[in-house]
Amino acid sequence: MKKLKISLLFLMFASIATAQWKQSSSNPNNDPANAAKQLLNPGNHVLVLIDHESQMAFAVESQPIEELRNNTGMIANLSKIYEIPTVVTTVAEKAFSGPVFPEVKEFFPDASKYIDRTTMNCWEDKRVVAAVTKFDKKKVVMAGLWTEVCTLTAALSAQEDGYEVYVITDASGGISKEAHDMAIARMMMAGIKPITSLQYALEVHRDWARAETYVAMNKLAMRWGGAYGLGIHYKKTLDEWEAEQAEKP
Repeated sequence: MKKLKISLLFLMFASIATAQWKQSSSNPNNDPANAAKQLLNPGNHVLVLIDHESQMAFAVESQPIEELRNNTGMIANLSKIYEIPTVVTTVAEKAFSGPVFPEVKEFFPDASKYIDRTTMNCWEDKRVVAAVTKFDKKKVVMAGLWTEVCTLTAALSAQEDGYEVYVITDASGGISKEAHDMAIARMMMAGIKPITSLQYALEVHRDWARAETYVAMNKLAMRWGGAYGLGIHYKKTLDEWEAEQAEKP
């Protein structure tokens, strides 16, 4: 009976989230109810940013550090645009690992809200589990350092607790490409879903008819979206130049 009540509550919250998602688009042809249930939207998940800190980043060799910082900034930015419930964790922040990336602090400036802990697996910290649980979501999206330790252990633990877990692979980093790749492979074998930062952003946004977030998403893409963002900047600039030429006598 308890499980039935929990399931009914989950369905109720999911219905509310879908209704809010529908209302956010000005495109009458768009019906998010037709989308796969495993797709992410702003109302159906919690984002957990795990230990994006200086000392943890120094040893990352799975990708260039500038890419890791850029991708972390993208997802932190996205979480603010769409008000995605977000939990920021640190490990031994003032004793060893140091401050979070500036790209995280820009969007989450109140360091007193970070959950600092000693355990490598943040899911072993009751405060982290409580922070995620209070949002009443059944999907959790994670990214963190290192992939093979803190991200892996938290993802497997959350999944075992009944969450549908997604890991943003290019906003996570390992001490070697092999360590990162094997951790992702292990998670995939367990049923955890790998995604990338830009994929995550576009999956959440999904409809360019969402006028209330259109400008913010364009700015996000131009700042963090690499060649894709540069293409948007190129097109907008050409349009502005064309308009200027049209106004000339």
